[in-house]
Amino acid sequence: MSKRNSQAAKTAARERLRVEREREAKRAKAKRQIIVAASIVGVLAIAGGIGYAIVQANKPGHWEAALDEKVVAPANTTGENGTTVIIGKSSAKKTLKLYEDPRCPVCASFEQTVGSTVKKDYDEGKYKIQFIGGTFLDGDTDKDGKLEVGSQGEGSKNAMSALGAALNVSPEAFLEYKEALYSAKYHPQESDDKFKSDEYLIEVADSVDALKNNAKFQNAVENGTYDAWALAMSRTFQTNKDDVSGTPSLVMDGKKLTGADGKNAPMTVAEFNTAIEAALKG
Repeated sequence: MSKRNSQAAKTAARERLRVEREREAKRAKAKRQIIVAASIVGVLAIAGGIGYAIVQANKPGHWEAALDEKVVAPANTTGENGTTVIIGKSSAKKTLKLYEDPRCPVCASFEQTVGSTVKKDYDEGKYKIQFIGGTFLDGDTDKDGKLEVGSQGEGSKNAMSALGAALNVSPEAFLEYKEALYSAKYHPQESDDKFKSDEYLIEVADSVDALKNNAKFQNAVENGTYDAWALAMSRTFQTNKDDVSGTPSLVMDGKKLTGADGKNAPMTVAEFNTAIEAALKG
């Protein structure tokens, strides 16, 4: 082999190596550019995601938004925002105020034990019933003259809204539905916020003849027709003039009806009969 041919081969080899190195350098540069671009997109996506999450977190929840909605009052109500709920025979001279929170376990116990006696006296025209509903078990409070939605649940408010839908059907439907909500069969444990489910509230309503498969009632529950009313009712509870802060509480002629301890609501039929007889005479 000649020196010339050997030198030419070496030169060709070096040229091929140079070309290959340039190609490799270009590929590496392109790869770096892709990685940098992808990283920038990733950072922007993360930043955008964080920004979206912050915006969503700062948006008012459904119940906070409902505070500013126009109140739709159910039928069979009077007063500002329809928060005066008095039902019964017009001939009844006395009115029994009944303060309750839908999630309240003590209210459930009262209704299951004494509720039928209250209803019997009501049916006989001994008194009207004024219902004042609270939602403090959801953590709702009065702050600076305005209701503030709490973070302990939604069931009291949602059940109150459903009670408004039942009241819109009739006072009888309202009373029967309230009885069903507090019944041993349907009332959940205080720690179980089961009443936040529209589906469950409608299931309970199906035990009441006037509400079973009642499309108007069901639509009102699912659409939250009386959500703002429920909050207005809760505000009425928070600002009551009877010095009531807990449930159940019974008041007649501005005086609380109590059991044997002289402090809490009567929790037996005997205690209730004693208290109501004295109140009716007063």
